[in-house]
Order: sequence, then C-alpha cells, then structure tokens
Amino acid sequence: MNESDRTALVLKYLNEVREQFESGHAIEHAYRPALKALMSSFEDVVAVNDPKHSEHGAPDFVFLKKSNNKIIKGYAEAKDITVSLDKTEKSNQMQRYGGYANLFLTDYLEFRFSVTAKSTKPSASAKSKMAN
Repeated sequence: MNESDRTALVLKYLNEVREQFESGHAIEHAYRPALKALMSSFEDVVAVNDPKHSEHGAPDFVFLKKSNNKIIKGYAEAKDITVSLDKTEKSNQMQRYGGYANLFLTDYLEFRFSVTAKSTKPSASAKSKMAN
C-alpha cells in the first residue's frame, strides 16, 4: 500500500466518523464500523469488534494476524468522542488493560498507543481534528 492509498483510507475513516458525529445521534458504538474498516485495511490484519473476554478483561477490539488468527497483533479500547482520554487512562479499567501488549486507547480522533504490557503511560499519541 502506498502513501496515497493510506491517506485515502484515513480520510475515508475520518469522513465516516464525521458523518456519524454530525447526525447528532451517535454514541461510542456508532463509530466502531469505521474503526474496524480502517484497521482491517492494514496488511494481514483482522479486526474483531467486541471480542470475547480474555486475561485482562474485554477491550473493544482485538487485532489478529489474518494469515494466522492465533497470533494477536494488538488491542484497542474505544471511548465516545466526548470522553476524556486523560481521565480514562487513569481508570481501573485501563489499569487492568495495562497487561496487554500493543494496546491503543482512542476516542476515534485521538489514538494513544502503549506498546509494552503494564505501561501506565502511552508511548505514542496521534490526534486528528475534524475539519468544520
């Protein structure tokens, strides 16, 4: 996938999120199809929304290696656009999820990545602002 293709996928994702948000009726779960589609667009990834409970709880997504779905590439916890990720990071839920390697926390516009298990602070962050 080239840079132009990646850019197009991210723009499509942001447009889908914006469409849901601007409806005035969307809450956290309304944005999940867009995130699932974006994550599934990456090479050798299957995104599973609302996976079964695992060792540290039940994050909203698990990302599996498409060519070997026994290999977990990572996890995601998604919150509504209006929810503070700063507060969420300090929650009991996120403390439990600290046991997962390759976890990201998102409000669908900002993505906070924790690469190693038991990390209490994100190792990287990316944020997008929707154009008005």
